[in-house]
Amino acid sequence: MSSQMPETPGEAAHAKADNTSLGDLLGEVTRDLSTLMRQELELAKAELRQSATRAGRGSGMLAGAGVAGHFVLLFLSIALCYALGMLMGLGWSAVVVAVIWAIIAAVLASMGRKELKTVKGMPQTTETLSEIPPTLKPGEVNR
Repeated sequence: MSSQMPETPGEAAHAKADNTSLGDLLGEVTRDLSTLMRQELELAKAELRQSATRAGRGSGMLAGAGVAGHFVLLFLSIALCYALGMLMGLGWSAVVVAVIWAIIAAVLASMGRKELKTVKGMPQTTETLSEIPPTLKPGEVNR
């Protein structure tokens, strides 16, 4: 049995630093950083692929729900048309259902147009660009 005590990590590092040149130590650090960066990049790629897959799956499900909702509205409209047809005739009931849908479409279009008018994307961007100091604008000559 050896009477030596096991080295602590600090002592091992000091011994390595004493026996290794500065160039070798810097080379080792550079290799370790390069490896770490490659591993982090691969992890980010894997996470991005996983997120994209989930987003695609979720978008497909939402599209399916939209189609199913459209069919629900279609068949409810047909049912309403036939129910009203018992009271006033099938032709007039179809006109009533069409007028109801026209009112809904007009209200939604009006609300959507009003919402789009509140978007200030381009004017705000133009205003922000005009506030950039002249020294930061490449290619322009200040006089």
